[in-house]
Amino acid sequence: MTTTNKWLNDEARWQAVVERDKSADGYFVYGVRSSLIYCHPSAAGRLPNRNNIEFFDNEQQALDKGYRPGKRSNKQAPQLEQFYQQKIAQACRYIEQNNGNAKLDEIAAFVGISRYHFHRLFKNLIGLTPKAYAIAYRHGKLQRQLQQQPSITDAIYDAGFSSNSRFYETSTERLGMTPTAWKAGGDGAKIYFALATCSLGDVLVAQSEVGVCAILLGDDPERLLQDLQDKFPQAELIGGDHQFEHVVAQVIGFIEAPEIGLKLPLDIRGTAFQQRVWQALRSIPVGTTVSYSDIAKQIGDPKAVRAVAGACAANMLAVAIPCHRVVRNDGSLSGYRWGIARKRSLLDKESINK
Repeated sequence: MTTTNKWLNDEARWQAVVERDKSADGYFVYGVRSSLIYCHPSAAGRLPNRNNIEFFDNEQQALDKGYRPGKRSNKQAPQLEQFYQQKIAQACRYIEQNNGNAKLDEIAAFVGISRYHFHRLFKNLIGLTPKAYAIAYRHGKLQRQLQQQPSITDAIYDAGFSSNSRFYETSTERLGMTPTAWKAGGDGAKIYFALATCSLGDVLVAQSEVGVCAILLGDDPERLLQDLQDKFPQAELIGGDHQFEHVVAQVIGFIEAPEIGLKLPLDIRGTAFQQRVWQALRSIPVGTTVSYSDIAKQIGDPKAVRAVAGACAANMLAVAIPCHRVVRNDGSLSGYRWGIARKRSLLDKESINK
């Protein structure tokens, strides 16, 4: 159901201030010219003179105009953060329900937030713009449809693309290969790989036409190769390529010293939800940890703690997408795709080099 913003004009906003209407919080703020302090509609205290205030669609507008938050506004920050997280979660569901084809104005109107503020808020909380999220959702859906539909064209339309040409503009970049190759389990796609050793044991590095698509850790090289083959059963896996050795060397160096960063392009494949989680993981600084619930809140879906853990477990790019930096609420280590011992080793190494 569409959220109605009843406070679009100054008179309605002033009435909300007079009534200290909590339901208006998050939809606008008002600034007191004499003190250069901005407040939310429900702020307690002395009612300001009507001629001494001005209204803003959001806090950023007030800050840009030179206002600063009042003490009561700071106290309301946690509640407002939860309010905005709920709004962005609603926006994500709306995008998905409309197959990623809803326009920005339409989505903003649905959640009852101004277009500019919504776009900025979505990007800050999700890590992707609404458009990028919609594209990621459609491509994630397409990957599933390609495995189910006999026709590639049917899969494209079922995934929400309005035309073949619109899809093919970014298909290879998103899938790492042509749609035909993806449907055939990577048939015809070339994926270069190499096996090496590092302080964590054996490592397999693989790269598609787009970028590094797998960094797998383990104790059994054959098992690592089998994992790659399971992901792309019909792809042409090419090993022993000398030109690929410099890529492997960079990845090994990154594993041993994560603080140097990885300059190589990544081929990150996953559902829209997984993309949101992985984007959040990549923002965790070296030497720090966060909880699964922290990540769920960051992506605007605080109840999705188990789903966040599932996205971490589905990560094919060890260290590059640092799921090892996610721990339980009490700080203890939980499951890690490549073993708790490796997770502890990575965190210990990062804390030393912090």
